[in-house]
Amino acid sequence: MLETSARLLALLSLLQSRPSWAGSELAERLGVSGRTIRNDIARLRELGYPVDATRGTTGSYSLGAGTKLPPLLLDDEEAVAIAIGLRAATGISGIGDSSAQALAKLEQVLPHRLRRQVAAIHQSTSQGPHNTGSNVEDPEVDAAVLAQIATAVRDHEWFRFDYTTGADDRPGELPSGTAATSGQKLVEPYRLVNWTRRWYLVGRDPQTGAWATFRVDWIAPRTPTHRVFTPTPLPGLDYTSFVLRDVASTGWKVHARITVFASAQEVLSRINATVGVVESVSDEQCVLVTGADSLETIAVYIGMLGLDFEVTGPPGLIDHLAVLGERYLRSIGKAGGGDADSARRP
Repeated sequence: MLETSARLLALLSLLQSRPSWAGSELAERLGVSGRTIRNDIARLRELGYPVDATRGTTGSYSLGAGTKLPPLLLDDEEAVAIAIGLRAATGISGIGDSSAQALAKLEQVLPHRLRRQVAAIHQSTSQGPHNTGSNVEDPEVDAAVLAQIATAVRDHEWFRFDYTTGADDRPGELPSGTAATSGQKLVEPYRLVNWTRRWYLVGRDPQTGAWATFRVDWIAPRTPTHRVFTPTPLPGLDYTSFVLRDVASTGWKVHARITVFASAQEVLSRINATVGVVESVSDEQCVLVTGADSLETIAVYIGMLGLDFEVTGPPGLIDHLAVLGERYLRSIGKAGGGDADSARRP
């Protein structure tokens, strides 16, 4: 049998591992009697740990919320996983200092062998640039905004916010005839989805019933509504698949519909799921609906297809492809020692 102090730590660890435990389960795990468990629970309470209990044949114990965080008891794998996760945390603004402080506290108490594991992983890996385009920085999301949205999702409350699509300082990247727009939205919030280093909210218009995806870094929450709604199932898709489909057509600063002279199956076999959605036209033709935060990124996507295609818009993408075409033709002319002007002629 464990000594009292060791047994109390083991009991605290068990209570942290899941929402509730039957007294008989705890007694069996620790190899003691039910009376000993009751006495140990009383000792934990004396030490300031709020252990809640329910009586009866289905009675159980659970660790309640107190005025301060109890010490977390982690096994080796959990400690290493948390340390690595804190080092790699990205995409949410305002948590850098907190992550560093939490990591410093954790590494201070890690056993030497585990500290060496974490250090080895850190020293032998590098972090790539966090962007999805050649010159576009990944957006950071305000942690307070994420928390406010998550609360509305959890409590099934209507969520009102200001929504700005795109940025005014990025001319030429929005589809022709459009500009960065803003307006007030009211939705039933259903799920936050993290995809390609971005955060999205999946919501439903309570008036029209239309489902939509909203980039969280374009959201500015307004005063909470505190109006509860009854959840409606998302028809036909899971939330992640819905975001993938919706973002391809509405969620980027640049959008394009590209006719590809190949079957939809052939195109799907050549692209990553994050590139876009493929619509079949015939056995020899389909449409790729894609988007990105820069014209250059879309040009890379369609250039990597290795298939013939036709682009009808936006005009900025057509102009960019024309520049690339001229550049590639000039490179052929120089490589062959020929005339650059003649290389440009078909």
